[in-house]
Amino acid sequence: MSESSMRIETKLVHAGEPLPRIAGAVEMPIFQSATYEYGGEGSYHDVRYLRTNNTPSQLALHAKLAALEGSQAALVTASGMAAISTTLLTVLSAGDHLLAQSCLYGGTHDLLTRDFANFALAVDFIDADRRDGWQAQLRPNTRAIYVEAMTNPLLQVADLNAVVEFARAHGLVSIIDNTFASPINFRPIEAGFDLSIHSATKYLNGHADIVAGAVAGGAELIERIRHKANHLGGSLDPHAAFLLGRGLKTLALRVRYQNDSALRIARFLEGHPAVARVNYAGLETHPRHARARSLFAGFGGVLSFELKGPASGADEFARKVRIPIVAPSLGGVHTLLTRPATTSHAGLAREDRLRLGIGDALLRLSVGIEATEDLLEDFEEALR
Repeated sequence: MSESSMRIETKLVHAGEPLPRIAGAVEMPIFQSATYEYGGEGSYHDVRYLRTNNTPSQLALHAKLAALEGSQAALVTASGMAAISTTLLTVLSAGDHLLAQSCLYGGTHDLLTRDFANFALAVDFIDADRRDGWQAQLRPNTRAIYVEAMTNPLLQVADLNAVVEFARAHGLVSIIDNTFASPINFRPIEAGFDLSIHSATKYLNGHADIVAGAVAGGAELIERIRHKANHLGGSLDPHAAFLLGRGLKTLALRVRYQNDSALRIARFLEGHPAVARVNYAGLETHPRHARARSLFAGFGGVLSFELKGPASGADEFARKVRIPIVAPSLGGVHTLLTRPATTSHAGLAREDRLRLGIGDALLRLSVGIEATEDLLEDFEEALR
């Protein structure tokens, strides 16, 4: 059986792994070395060195991630923000313009609004749900369009097919942050996107013990991004690479369980009298449920909700639950609870947060792999 014909569960375990196995090791060894013997390489970017992103651990991950995404190539980085910033600084040059979805992860939003001007880069935020407004924001110097598969923390689902079509019609590089969906639920390259980005800290690793990033796409474009990364220095270290490779092997098992558990919890919360609103694309009441069903194999393990009453009620609920850990981040084996106004989107001005719909009382829940029944009982008691 060829690697390309393998199902994704098999690719997670076997794709990219060196054959023959190194000294017979079943697991990819940790190559704890930054420096390698010179082999006659003619290019700076080909010299084997940890920062040039071409050591054995990194190359194995590149091959595995490309196989999972259905892309020609992939690159791992030192963090999700390293993947985002390096990618954008590769496809954009001074004087260029970016179209970006209006509701983005706080770190990405800060990069675009606070740092881009220093590089003479311009950005306009679009309503990614309304294609009819994009044309008016297009400029002669627009080079790319950037969206998220599911937005953080409101779980909005953009018209992703329209984004791909719009980008092709206007010669733009289409970029998507696929962290919330993961390749189990959505593979953007197969859907026509040029680049798929992940905070590999989240679902890809899944154990909250490393920070990493990844980007997948066409070979020529990924090579350009690698060259930029070589200069900016956001390279993944060997031990983190080992942990990411190990975590990837259980990705399908974790994500599918989290899909099912999150949907049950979202339905429970939606029906509870103390809950004012639940944001989860798996709910039939979600405004883009039909779109999400057509795009995704599953709706992910993250949801957000608001309790009735003041923001202090959200803090009280967080104090009362026993299983969820009150902490930022998402996508791991632990269930995590956070208030975006004080964590992921604390950098936004309050008026900007409220305009986007991120209220002070909003809670984001990243469902782990604990027993769903235990989580439901915990929530019921805390809400009582």
